Amino acid sequence: MKKFEEVLALYRRHGWQLARVLMSEESRGGLPQSVGVGADLFGDVPVNESVVDAMWFRREAQEGREAWELRLVGDPPFALLEVFEPDEAEEDREDVRREMEARLRERAAPPA
Repeated sequence: MKKFEEVLALYRRHGWQLARVLMSEESRGGLPQSVGVGADLFGDVPVNESVVDAMWFRREAQEGREAWELRLVGDPPFALLEVFEPDEAEEDREDVRREMEARLRERAAPPA
């Protein structure tokens, strides 16, 4: 959980809001059973099971746009960024975010 805490603190310092958390079964296993998954650290932000540990952040961008960044929680640091137009449909945004998650999984996969 320490890496999640470090990444969260870094992004908050720069004005990003935590939007979602992707957590591997291994990382989820390290959480206390008495508490909801990451409740103390993540608040009411959704925590989804994943094969990689990553965090979604968002913040306002220029001209009413919204920036979303998907940050791998691990070494080496790696992130993907997408800036959405204000009139872009949420369904289209979600498609892009799913594609970004797929790219991150490919990037984080151990070499064969």
